[in-house]
Amino acid sequence: MLREINFDGMIGPSHNFSGLSPGNLAATHNAGTLSHPRDAALQGIAKMRAALALGLVQGILPPHDRPNIRWLDQLGTAMASAGPRLRSDALSASAMWAANAATVSPAPDTADGLCHLTVANLQTMAHRSHEWPQTLAQLRIAFADSRHFAVHGPIPPPFGDEGAANHMRLASSHDAHGVELFVYGVGGGPYPARQHREASEAIARIHRLDPRHVLFAEQSPAAIAAGAFHNDVVAVANENVLLVHEQAFTDMDAVCSALQERLSSVVIEQIPAATVSLDDAVATYLLNAQLVTLPEGGMALIVPKEAHDHPRVAAWLGALLAKNGPVRRVVPVDVRQSMANGGGPACLRLRVVADPQTIDPRFLVDPARLDRIEALVRRLWPVSIDPGAIGDPALWRDLRRARTALLEELGLSELDRM
Repeated sequence: MLREINFDGMIGPSHNFSGLSPGNLAATHNAGTLSHPRDAALQGIAKMRAALALGLVQGILPPHDRPNIRWLDQLGTAMASAGPRLRSDALSASAMWAANAATVSPAPDTADGLCHLTVANLQTMAHRSHEWPQTLAQLRIAFADSRHFAVHGPIPPPFGDEGAANHMRLASSHDAHGVELFVYGVGGGPYPARQHREASEAIARIHRLDPRHVLFAEQSPAAIAAGAFHNDVVAVANENVLLVHEQAFTDMDAVCSALQERLSSVVIEQIPAATVSLDDAVATYLLNAQLVTLPEGGMALIVPKEAHDHPRVAAWLGALLAKNGPVRRVVPVDVRQSMANGGGPACLRLRVVADPQTIDPRFLVDPARLDRIEALVRRLWPVSIDPGAIGDPALWRDLRRARTALLEELGLSELDRM
């Protein structure tokens, strides 16, 4: 039975605020401040518990090896001799944002009936460009059953690909043939456009998608300039529902018309800028939410507390529920540490539509397993990290020890050798 599974990126022990991502306003605003990796990981675990409580299937992707010594070796340096910026890049915990791990096309959409996953190259930002080998290693283990999955390496440079954060799928149900919408950016504004159209087009071909059910939409330069560095900051889709800010795309009318032509049941809820400005949407990560189908029917919107507590945004959420439409519940979660580094609930998860029985069970969690992971985090994750202390070799050893213990708990120690 095909179900949507959310694979959350486990927030790693090296979570810190180094401000490495131009265009990510939260990350650059909080650069140089004290981070709290233990609290961050516990918040992520609590979000996974909230999803399980809704009756959803929940997966996990463990953190990467940090600092990334192999990457520094390729650059001809070492952690002890690298400059401050390279040290920060090598120590980044940004793989926690699993929405950037890959682009996923489920079996109902593909010509060969396989679920296709293409690992994102993330080549625009140095601190993320070295993630893909470890992400690919995880994907090839989790989705190793070749009867059901095809896992692909990254799109080659110079074409930037940032994964599911710039990809949406709409369908009458998760197990029905859907329309896949790829969102790309165009350079020339104050911040780099991270998703190239050429990369999106290549993924559509590699995934063997029907061109009649594929759309390519340009992200609005205004949205990028406002800090919507990925489309999932200004739009979220689930089954036949699309929630989108009216300034998300360069040509909103054309996108909506094309979707309506391809999926007659589509429900599009546009958020007017006069009701919620782009600045408010970005600051609260209103649409960097998880829109999920509930087992009993209807949908829930898992939002950051920042959105739930903001007067104008809360008013829009109340009006959405009052329509008695597909969205029946709003579930606020505290992911404050992730938000401070520029990632809300949706950033932390990769959506995969598949039969859970076909996935390596070591990547799936239940409440008891989360209890054990939480106990380990409380014991081994640093309470805080000052960006000025990232050159401390004792810290590096502690980070490695914490990750190794987690991999042992998950039964994934082979990842320690990859």
